[in-house]
Amino acid sequence: MKKTLLTLALSIATFAHADEGMWQPHQLPELEQLLKEKGLEIDAKSIAQLTAFPMNAVISLGGCTASFVSNQGLVVTNHHCAYGSIQHNSTAANNLLAKGFLAKELDEELPAAPGSKIFVTQQVTNITAQINQELSPSLKGKERFDKIDELRKEQVAACETPGYRCEVYSFHGGLEYYLIKQMEIRDVRLVHAPASGIGKFGGDIDNWMWPRHTGDYSFYRAYVGKDGQPADFSAENVPFTPPSYLKVSAKPLKENDFVMVIGYPGRTNRYNTAAEVENQFTQVLPLSKAYREEAIEVIKQYSADGSEARIKYESILASLANYAKNFEGMIGSYQKGDTQQRKDQFDKALNLWIKSSPARQAKYAAAVRNLQQLLQEEQQYQQRDLILGYLSYGQLFNTAKRLYRLAHEQQKPDAEREIGYQERDLERFSASMKRLSRSFDAKVEQELMLHFLQHYAKLPAGQRLKALDGYFGIGSAELDVAALRTKLEGLYQATKLSDEVERLAWMGKSVDDFKESADPLIQYAVAMYETDIALENAEKEHKGKLAVVRPQVMEAIIAFNKANGKAVYADANSTLRVTYGAIKGYQPKDAVSYQPFTTAAGILQKQTGIEPFDAPQAQIEALKQGDFGIYKDAVYNHLPVNFLSTVDTTGGNSGSPTLNGKAELVGLLFDGVIEGIIGNWDYDPATNRSIHVDSRYMLWQMEKVDGATNLIKEMEIVKE
Repeated sequence: MKKTLLTLALSIATFAHADEGMWQPHQLPELEQLLKEKGLEIDAKSIAQLTAFPMNAVISLGGCTASFVSNQGLVVTNHHCAYGSIQHNSTAANNLLAKGFLAKELDEELPAAPGSKIFVTQQVTNITAQINQELSPSLKGKERFDKIDELRKEQVAACETPGYRCEVYSFHGGLEYYLIKQMEIRDVRLVHAPASGIGKFGGDIDNWMWPRHTGDYSFYRAYVGKDGQPADFSAENVPFTPPSYLKVSAKPLKENDFVMVIGYPGRTNRYNTAAEVENQFTQVLPLSKAYREEAIEVIKQYSADGSEARIKYESILASLANYAKNFEGMIGSYQKGDTQQRKDQFDKALNLWIKSSPARQAKYAAAVRNLQQLLQEEQQYQQRDLILGYLSYGQLFNTAKRLYRLAHEQQKPDAEREIGYQERDLERFSASMKRLSRSFDAKVEQELMLHFLQHYAKLPAGQRLKALDGYFGIGSAELDVAALRTKLEGLYQATKLSDEVERLAWMGKSVDDFKESADPLIQYAVAMYETDIALENAEKEHKGKLAVVRPQVMEAIIAFNKANGKAVYADANSTLRVTYGAIKGYQPKDAVSYQPFTTAAGILQKQTGIEPFDAPQAQIEALKQGDFGIYKDAVYNHLPVNFLSTVDTTGGNSGSPTLNGKAELVGLLFDGVIEGIIGNWDYDPATNRSIHVDSRYMLWQMEKVDGATNLIKEMEIVKE
């Protein structure tokens, strides 16, 4: 007991000066003293209770975070998180992306993109013991992978009830397993989104940059059946009454104020080995950045700005550009900084610590060696696998393969099917078939396929796939690009999978139906099936081996960190986390110092009238009038727009509510700074900064420009 308390005390003391950590809610009571000192006013124990305020007001969109802000199911998130739904409801004649959208009445609200969901976390259960007691040491490779997969499915099946979805998540590389149960709200509607000149002001130029002046917010509403339970979209459904909601602050906010963020961060890799880090930054990220930039060029070349084709690809373009710049920033930080040196030093210190004790050496040394070997094996087909991944932008080809896989899986008992093809997954599967109608253009897609097939054809023959070579006629001779383009044009003209009704109809067909089909893309799926299964089984074999050694190495890392008085939190994995910090600027380089707030004066300075600096004229006129009322900041004597904080966040945290010490919403997290973007792999308190849209700016824009007074009246605004 004394040792545990000492370790905890050292842990908290070590991190009192830095705001590192994406904490699982159950860990927060351990940090209560520190949080109180920093400015938390509510009981830290309430943050550990998922069914209590404020935790039960924070929700997941399955890739972004959001929160309830009224007792009528009103949800606020980022503009870029609702972008797909805005795009889905846009056409060239009625471009909601360009002009924005506001429903003044409930019956004016629009269905979100097919498959949109709101997830409310209900319960988190540690099931590590239940999983591990079934894993015999003799289980290795694919057998071990399959056994873990089977146990996950059993836990999920026992957990799920109508309207609720369960998932098993691994923490610390498989050292721990948690079963998470969430309410799954299926009727989601778009309520309000500002024009892109607000929500995307600055676009790719300002993305990951400071100073920033982006109104990155939008509103959804959650609907349920009259019985209060999740239901499919229906005119008879009613707004969901959440167990709690966040009050929205219009109060002053200043430098050094305490803030915390609750959300669903996607993925971090801070415990990866030095070799993994080196490979990622010298091989994977440069290639991935290049491929994304090439995809952007192809899409823009074959879809005119403002055209129906471009609107269909706007969401894909936004994602491609966001990550391309993300990768660029991470590579730059890696090359200029000392991340690799510190990772090398950590691995060296860890190994010395293991070798210094016979007991530790017996327990961990073999696992460290085996992990290094497995990671080297991973890199053998790395470039090929990246290219195959980018071929998935050929959405119809990928759809054909998914449909054929579904036909195979449906021959099995439901419990034996692959995850993604079980009965619980069919609604999502169907929604993806529908979404394709608003994100696909034949000409754009065939050019994307042509582009990445050219990359594929340059691979050494030993790395290429015989079935893929045969289908597209790729051989040892130099690729005939013109002939391949002609072939692709013919394939897209002949297939019927571009029709939504046709795609949905294939969901109920048999394996024999596929084999007998004359549709050329269905034939592609059939031709590739055995190869795809072989690749998948090889991947499972590899993951099964990792499932033995990775947890052992993580156990060593955790023990080593605790022995040195360092706090231990799990890498992000899309589960609910809490992070804390303060509003604070930073110094990115010599003689440059950034203040923590921007104001609307910067919008007027940046405004050109040309995308991405194309704020709507109505906003420009309102800003020039200077009627900022209660939203005016006394220190800056202007309307605040965005602010910086030291909270530790990553992708998936987009849309997360930024809360003050009383758990009132003071902003929405939407980005980070380019100098700290390497935080997914390496934390640096000097440059780790998150960017938030100030709630005062959001409220001003809604009230003075967009006329969203109905929503302001619906929310509870805190003014004092």
